[in-house]
Amino acid sequence: MEILRLALSSLRVNKLRSSLTILGIVVGIFSIITISTVIEMLQNSIESGVSQLGKNTFQIQKFPVMLEGGHGARAKYRNRADLTIEHYERLKTLLPEAKSIGAEQWNFGKVFKYLSNETNPNVSFCGATHESFENNNWVISSGRVFNERDLHRYEKIVILGADVAKTLFEYQDPIGKELRVDGYKLKVIGVLESQGAVFGQSQDNFAVTPITTFQNIYGKRNRSINITVTAWDKESYDELIDRATGAMRIIRKVPPGEDDDFGIFSNASILEQINDITAGTRIGSIVVGMIALLAAGVGIMNIMLVTVTERTKEIGIRKAVGAKKSNVLFQFLFEAIFLSQIGGFIGIVLGVIAGNLAGSFLNAAVAIPLDWIIIGVILCVIIGVTFGTYPAYKAANLDPIEALRFE
Repeated sequence: MEILRLALSSLRVNKLRSSLTILGIVVGIFSIITISTVIEMLQNSIESGVSQLGKNTFQIQKFPVMLEGGHGARAKYRNRADLTIEHYERLKTLLPEAKSIGAEQWNFGKVFKYLSNETNPNVSFCGATHESFENNNWVISSGRVFNERDLHRYEKIVILGADVAKTLFEYQDPIGKELRVDGYKLKVIGVLESQGAVFGQSQDNFAVTPITTFQNIYGKRNRSINITVTAWDKESYDELIDRATGAMRIIRKVPPGEDDDFGIFSNASILEQINDITAGTRIGSIVVGMIALLAAGVGIMNIMLVTVTERTKEIGIRKAVGAKKSNVLFQFLFEAIFLSQIGGFIGIVLGVIAGNLAGSFLNAAVAIPLDWIIIGVILCVIIGVTFGTYPAYKAANLDPIEALRFE
């Protein structure tokens, strides 16, 4: 305790010198924590966005999740044949081990009208099979889901996302009401629970109708369909992806040795791609932070060497009255560690605040990167010990007689 008190007392006496030394640590830790906080906020928001797929579910679609290869990539994938309802029906027969297989077809920028109320022309309209509700985590808050009978009879019915229901029927029960889209009348049979927003973009601005009804309105070849597949459990999930890939290659007659002409993605796969993209940014921030920490460490060592020189006589008196080498060594070592830890603490607090402030402009949820905070604390200890050891060792090995004569 006496050593701790002496170390803290020395830091208080030399406030300006201590502050300048701490500043280097603050800059290094601040840069690492700020970038890590922003990246974690983005990843959390993206994860909540892509987790619209249900548990143990993956999606088969015409385009890959992320296009690679520059401007020509889009044209390459656009030339692929669309996935059709016939592909979906064939896959159901080839993949009986799946828990459920659903199909969706989308059209965007639609206007829904009810009496004098209408939505903005930005509503996404989906034709789907009844399995798509479980596969996409679409939960009914009121009303019902359409069934196989509704699909076969081309029923003119629709289920609304929370935003669409609120816009058209804010003070009414929408169930049983008829609305219009592209001149067609559809009866509302259900409303979905809100799924929230990602980066400020609502996930509730859509409506769902039976895929047969959708294709009756827009035609079967209007757009490529997406096929969602759900496994019974986590253990059979990877195997089911392999079997689905093989089945789709057979259905679409892809020759052996050629690349798949369809894309498969899941929550896990898209997050892996996002992590690959953000890895470079994180590494860059770490490099900048480590350079700043190295400079701060050199600064700590220089300051501690000056301190040892200034306090040579004090060290001589302490050793003359019985202080051991270890007592002197730990006193100066603790001072170095305190300097780096105080700088680390300030850098962590400022980094988390600045990171969340930057992330808030992207409407990302608040995040605290606990793993990088722990790493930051450990780095500060390492910096303090590494760059404080030599000055402490030099102080501990001073000859007490020579130290007492020092002026």
